[in-house]
Order: sequence, then structure tokens, then C-alpha cells
Amino acid sequence: MTPTMTRTMPPPVFHPDPSPHYRRLPTDTDDGMLLIISGPSGVGKTTVTRGVERSIPDAVFSVSWTTRDRTGVDVEGVDYHFVSDADFEKQKAAGGFLETAGVYGRKYGTPREWVFTQLERGRLVILEIDVQGAIAVKKQVKDAYAIFIEPPSEAELLARLRARKREDEAGIQKRFGKAKEEIALAKSCGIYNVFIVNKNIDETIEKAISLVNTERARQRKR
Repeated sequence: MTPTMTRTMPPPVFHPDPSPHYRRLPTDTDDGMLLIISGPSGVGKTTVTRGVERSIPDAVFSVSWTTRDRTGVDVEGVDYHFVSDADFEKQKAAGGFLETAGVYGRKYGTPREWVFTQLERGRLVILEIDVQGAIAVKKQVKDAYAIFIEPPSEAELLARLRARKREDEAGIQKRFGKAKEEIALAKSCGIYNVFIVNKNIDETIEKAISLVNTERARQRKR
């Protein structure tokens, strides 16, 4: 049975100019930075993202809007904001997304106002998005820092996809094909600051944290 799409509260309505609504708090700083983390399915990017988020005190994760069905393990407002197709399109028409993507017939979008409000507060804002989304965001936020997580090899990536046991072999091969296309695009598009090969997840997280802290310190000095 397909789960019913629900949300506990409506996501905020986008305002074309969030600045008038910004009130500086005592905890606000002036060193906000946008961090993009990308990588193909099965590479471990979500684990890396959560590791970075937990390790940097002022890091916040951008929760995307999606039209996909909510599953029994999904938490509204933590995993995604689950919305109807009509609500998604209304937000998109209002300019409310930094980027949008269509994946397997479902729509995903990064909320623009929330991201810029958090950057104004000096937070490290983390986006976990695909390559096309990263390209779109970098056009709007030039100093965003972009990390791409790579598998050690194509064979290892295919083995990881099979180990998840989420799809049949046809589905796995389809996802594997898309993953190879995404890796190729990431290497050719020129928007990623660094590529990290995920051989060991703990080491990958540590390297990502170190790179982010170094880049943030560099940006503070500008």
C-alpha cells in the first residue's frame, strides 16, 4: 500500500526579498558559508553530510521540499518537507527554490529564503544535492564550497548498490548507469572545489570536515 503524503505543518511561504524579515540575533555572525555535498547513489554522501553537520557547531542542513510519497521511516521537516505537486509548482513559480530536480518522476527543491536567512545568520548551510542542482546553485552563490564524494571504483559502487537490497537487478543497473553519468558530469562541469574518494567512511568524514574548516577560515580573511 502506498503511504499517504502528509505534513505536520505547511512550509514557509517564499517572500521575494527576505531581508526585511531578518532580525539579527546575539548569536549571529558574519561568516556564513554555503556547503554543497554531492555524489552518486550508494557512495555514502548522506553519511558524510550528517558527519559534517554533527561535527561543526553552527552547521545546519537544508531540508528539501519533495513531491515523493512519505515512507514509514521518513520524518517531516527532518528528511524532507513532503508537499503536493500543486504546492511545489506554486513555490517554484514564486521563485522560492534555489534549484529543483526531477528524480524518478518525483520533484525536489531547495528552499531559497531559508538558505539565505541562515547564511545571513552566519551559519554553515549544507546542501546535499545532485550535480545539476550544484551547477544551478553555484551560478547564484559564487563562493559556495562544493565537495563531490566518489566511490573507489565502479565495481565497488555497483557492489554497494547491490548490498543495499532496495531494488531488483534492473533497478540497480538503472541507478548504476545514472551514477556513472553523474560522476562524469561532476568531473567535466568545473564547479566542484574538491573530490574525495570514499574508501573509508570515517576518514572521508574527517577529511571533509578539515577541508570545510580550512575553506571557511580562508573566506573569513577575505
